Amino acid sequence: MKFFAGCDVGSTYTKAVIIDENGKICASTILRSKMNAEQSSRMAMDEVVSQVPGLGSVENISYLIGTGYGRNRVPFADENISEISCHAMGVHVTDPAVKAIIDIGGQDVKGIAVAPDGTVKNFAMNDKCAAGTGRFYEAIARSFEMSLEEFSSLSLKAKNVIPVTAQCTVFAESEVIALVGEGKAPEEIAAGIQMAVAKRCFVMAKKAGAVNDITLTGGCAKNEGLKKAIEKVLKIKVTELKTDPQLMGALGAAEYARRKGA
Repeated sequence: MKFFAGCDVGSTYTKAVIIDENGKICASTILRSKMNAEQSSRMAMDEVVSQVPGLGSVENISYLIGTGYGRNRVPFADENISEISCHAMGVHVTDPAVKAIIDIGGQDVKGIAVAPDGTVKNFAMNDKCAAGTGRFYEAIARSFEMSLEEFSSLSLKAKNVIPVTAQCTVFAESEVIALVGEGKAPEEIAAGIQMAVAKRCFVMAKKAGAVNDITLTGGCAKNEGLKKAIEKVLKIKVTELKTDPQLMGALGAAEYARRKGA
């Protein structure tokens, strides 16, 4: 049996997936990224290799592809492919019916239109700004003195939405602190934040032509409040993936590895 792998080194989390020659997922992991991307990739690959009986070491993987923010720092990769292509392929092999992706990573937001063969039809991404990204949510959760998991569901309790107008992470955080200080309901402020990010996601999706049969990938795909806000803005039901949406980049890289190394 041959094994193939993808290692997605993101700015916030590093993900790795090993699949067999039939495309079945044999191992996966999600680890907090270190400052050193090479160290992050080694930790993730050591973890997934240990989950496959008899594999022994990363050298026994037939083909490995690096992707993500730190893809050029995966020392054992046979080649590197952009995370945009890998997310498209990962979603395609998970659910071929999905034709569009909103990927919300640690430091950017992307809209991706997926071609029938799993390649990228078109894409758009935000400029170099952290607004609406994973790091943005980490900052906002700190303002609320909550964990990310707690904040992601806070807006679901809101009866009204208090608009949050700041697009910059720093200014948005200051605006949130001011609103909390005024005694505004935390869940209604949270709803305003989710709606602001959803509108930003909509812009990226529309630019890419990715507005139908859509799913979310990246860590923020697990943010239930954001998912509901995006559904409201796009006026469609977001498809939920059966495989962890945070693994899509690594899974797509592993699938490319399987096709190239078979």
